[in-house]
Amino acid sequence: MTEGRSEFLLLGSIIALLIAFSPYLFYLYEIFPNAPVWENSFFTYESKYYLNVTTAMWTYLGKMTPLFLLLIWFFTCKHWWYHVILIPTGMYAFQLVVAFYEDVYMDTSIFMDINGLIYLAPFFIIILSFVYLVRIKVFDRVYGLDLSELEETEISVFSPISDKDLKEVKSFQDEDDHEEIDQSNILVEDYYRKL
Repeated sequence: MTEGRSEFLLLGSIIALLIAFSPYLFYLYEIFPNAPVWENSFFTYESKYYLNVTTAMWTYLGKMTPLFLLLIWFFTCKHWWYHVILIPTGMYAFQLVVAFYEDVYMDTSIFMDINGLIYLAPFFIIILSFVYLVRIKVFDRVYGLDLSELEETEISVFSPISDKDLKEVKSFQDEDDHEEIDQSNILVEDYYRKL
């Protein structure tokens, strides 16, 4: 029992430290050179669109910091609606890709950033549909509704009497099966008398 609690505490502490570290993640742009080219032993990065590596990193980290925080929120959220967090997460990821593409390939003629919502709309619709289905399941579980029972019953919008009353009428029919009198008149009369 204590081992599970200590793992939970450790995981919570790591997540808290990551969230506390997020402002430092954003301000990492200050360590990059204030020049159009950044050369190191692994690669060379040239900022073609922003013409400054510091400005490019400020833009990227300005997108990555909220993306990072949204991902933490998504993976730690226990609410039924947590899939909606994927929508702003997708938006920040899309903006990060577009910003990087423009800077590396100096292609500002792409219309991905202008019409970004059009490209993200199918993703949004799928997520919102999924969240609505989850909401229906949660609502059914909370209020004890079972939609499959509605299909089995003889409920009709145009029915003049309710399903419960219809069952009572059928039980009266079963009692009066042995009589040879017109059943429909007796059933209705018995029903109204017992009301």
